[in-house]
Amino acid sequence: METKIYKIEDCAACFRQIREAAKIIKTGGLVAFPTETVYGLGANACDPNASKKIYEAKGRPSDNPLIVHIAEFEDMYQIAEDVPAKAKLLSNAFWPGPLTIIVKKGKAVPYETTGGLDTVAVRMPAHKTALALIRESGCLIAAPSANKSGRPSPTLAAHVKEDLNGRIPLILDGGEVGIGIESTIVDLTEETPMILRPGYITADMLAEKIGTVWTDPAILTKDTSARPKAPGMKYRHYAPKADLIVIEGKKKNVIEKINALTREKQSQGRKVGVIGTDETIGYYQGDRVLTVGSGKDVDHIARNLYRILREFDEMETDVIYSESFRSFGIGQAVMNRLLKAAGHQVLMAKDNQGDTKIV
Repeated sequence: METKIYKIEDCAACFRQIREAAKIIKTGGLVAFPTETVYGLGANACDPNASKKIYEAKGRPSDNPLIVHIAEFEDMYQIAEDVPAKAKLLSNAFWPGPLTIIVKKGKAVPYETTGGLDTVAVRMPAHKTALALIRESGCLIAAPSANKSGRPSPTLAAHVKEDLNGRIPLILDGGEVGIGIESTIVDLTEETPMILRPGYITADMLAEKIGTVWTDPAILTKDTSARPKAPGMKYRHYAPKADLIVIEGKKKNVIEKINALTREKQSQGRKVGVIGTDETIGYYQGDRVLTVGSGKDVDHIARNLYRILREFDEMETDVIYSESFRSFGIGQAVMNRLLKAAGHQVLMAKDNQGDTKIV
């Protein structure tokens, strides 16, 4: 299969390309398209065979539900058994935008789309190309990230091509995405809403609109035996090809530890990459040191994280050491992605006390 790429700079001027992509969706095919979070791999959410094609193209576990993308709030009534009042409150505040809402599914959505669950995840993307594609296709579009399962999510069309070239017929290239990490997922089927995946929309932002919101404790834990409530979060995601280890502690100790580990690996003939910030990259001794941006700008870090992980793959790096980026708000989401990419491999750097491995 030849994978075509259409550059979409202005939806109004690119109607022919959008119409071709919509026809592929209508007839049961797959199209990769940009959203404000990451690139998605879309198919007709109400067509079980189309949803199966997504799993096959990505190599995605079949119990990992797909998110259904809509263009109008009224579509919720088509796919949900019932629409909670809190769903309306959240949609008024955050849609279109990077928030996914889980509700009880209606009969229109097949189990092939929901990973066998009686719930469905829904969001309205804040990207003109994504919304135009949904409307032109006349379909609800199921779309996980447009990458091979387990790889860093794509923030550029080139990332999609790298993973899925020859597996899908068309990629709509909308340039670099704006946010760079996946949407927040909140489950409204619980008595108290629960965040199952952190993202740009934070717990505090949600609580302002609907009251108390819990966060699934498994999503940021270092305990690998903890089982997250969302099926997809139990898998390793976002991972580069190299072994990735996160180093935590005071900045001075982290720098010293990363440099010591770097020297050790280099003496073994291994190529070492280091992920730091604008403020720290000058202190590291890796074969390649990349910055995710200023440590004071977590939004910038979120936009750069997946791109940097892929850059290390291009450099054929053997091992990567990364600073920790723990903070409140979107920093929680960044750290969640980094820990998943590292398979929860974390070392704590201490003052002249050796290192304690965190499992």
